[in-house]
Amino acid sequence: MHSNPNPFKRAEHEVVAWGPPEYGGDCSTVQEKLKDVQDIRASEGAFTALRGDGTAVAWGSPHCGGDCSAVEGSLTDVQEISASQLAFAALKSDGSVVAWGPWYAGGDCSRVADELTEVRGVQATETAFAALRADGSVVTWGCAGGGGDSNTVREQLKDVREIQSSEAAFAAILADGSVVTWGAASCGGDSSRVKSQLCNVQEIV
Repeated sequence: MHSNPNPFKRAEHEVVAWGPPEYGGDCSTVQEKLKDVQDIRASEGAFTALRGDGTAVAWGSPHCGGDCSAVEGSLTDVQEISASQLAFAALKSDGSVVAWGPWYAGGDCSRVADELTEVRGVQATETAFAALRADGSVVTWGCAGGGGDSNTVREQLKDVREIQSSEAAFAAILADGSVVTWGAASCGGDSSRVKSQLCNVQEIV
């Protein structure tokens, strides 16, 4: 989240924002749409609100995911919103995912759209997203160096129970309690040194 703008959800499920307008501090252009808001997610310079009817409203810098007009028609039956530093991803009730924002921060998931089915949850680093599917497989997209490329561990990402993220890496807990990591080594993407110790893992924090 950018340090200056702030959204405030009122008891009436409406939103008031303040701070630099170019970073989401002014929501006047979408104020009429900000009704029955159930949740709000923030990128570095934009916000996305999830409404009770399953639609989503974005505002702020278009370079930070503040413009969802290109996918607005697909933002229905949304259950959950996830945010990277500059992009957003919406998990829909049918298990599909819609993303928007700069492609290099995970705002374009078209390359893996056919794989984004039966998704149970989405996690984000600063520049990438990882989706956990119902069959325990994982789909990633966004900046390769930030965890958006999981090809090197793809065969290991089976029976995944949970995914956690750092600023540029992901860690997956498998059903057998082992852990698989990928992304920037400096941010936890390389766990080879402690691989033998990563057994019977219950939680990653």
